[in-house]
Amino acid sequence: MALRGGEADAAGFTLVRLASGAATLLVISYFLGQQKNNKGRGNWFSAFFLFAYAICFSFAYLGLTAGTGALILFGAVQLTMIAYAIIRGERPHILEWIGLVAAVSGLVYLVLPGLAAPPLTNSLLMALAGASWAFYTLRGRGSTAPLADTTGNFIRAVPMIAIAAVPFYRSINLTSTGFELAALSGAVASGVGYSIWYAALKFHTATRAAVLQLSVPVIAAGFGIALLAESATKRLAIASALILGGILMVIIARRRP
Repeated sequence: MALRGGEADAAGFTLVRLASGAATLLVISYFLGQQKNNKGRGNWFSAFFLFAYAICFSFAYLGLTAGTGALILFGAVQLTMIAYAIIRGERPHILEWIGLVAAVSGLVYLVLPGLAAPPLTNSLLMALAGASWAFYTLRGRGSTAPLADTTGNFIRAVPMIAIAAVPFYRSINLTSTGFELAALSGAVASGVGYSIWYAALKFHTATRAAVLQLSVPVIAAGFGIALLAESATKRLAIASALILGGILMVIIARRRP
């Protein structure tokens, strides 16, 4: 709403988003009596992946619809996590290879030149955001203090976005609505939401975590159509089937003995 509606620029939106997320988490930690636990929690690597995800996400969405952006984002998340598993020594089943080919084909088809194809630069930025989110998720699986770790990561990410926003300071433009949407994105959807995500991760394997995230593109596309007057294109439907179907094949194959 903020980025495509002209209510906020990408750098300003991300700055407010991460800063409001950090502030909200500090307040929550204080009232829960966990402010002391924040010391030494989180780490710079996780904070960098959080920052990279947020900044690439914002600039990518300047040229993408909600559904298309979510498809590219979580397609990249799954492919990154699967590639990580392969590098760690897992040997893919034939069904996994078929699923990987299907998912990659869906991503390629989605960004092919054509009337309904999204801009390549924005698509690549969203794919980079997805890879960053994948590494942030993988690092969060070992968290024993999700609120403290998420707070520490957000606090560390604030100076990163502050520095990154300097070259764009002349073009920073936030309306009151844009500021409010960015603050809500940071405080509720990001700060609180990521704390809950980190807390849930310890109860799930990487495969289950991947399954849970597969619902996001469908949800985003649905609300984009319902709330942002975005169109349900044939290209989006076919790409959705290929990407999500391919990833589902990979997950089913990995659960086989």
